[in-house]
Amino acid sequence: MRKNSKTYMGIDKDPKGAMNATGNIIRDAWLFGLIPETETCEGWTTQGVEALYDQVTQEWEKYGHLVSNLPPELAERHRAIYDAAVARARELGWDPEELLNDD
Repeated sequence: MRKNSKTYMGIDKDPKGAMNATGNIIRDAWLFGLIPETETCEGWTTQGVEALYDQVTQEWEKYGHLVSNLPPELAERHRAIYDAAVARARELGWDPEELLNDD
């Protein structure tokens, strides 16, 4: 979510590939078919994203919140969605090592 804004910019416009909680909610919603992969959630309110989070959480509960518990077709879909997201994020300058720095 943007600071000082009540709506989300969209996963496609989120800096560094939306490698954050909101991006994960949206990618997981795609995974479970809660929203189409064409839905970027641009313009969604905080409440809308939180409601989507609740739905995603309910789906993950079926699998103990573990990717390893997903059936093969969902596991492959998860891999494809997240591999593409990581590749795009790296192209946009995302560096997971930055999160480990104590600076």
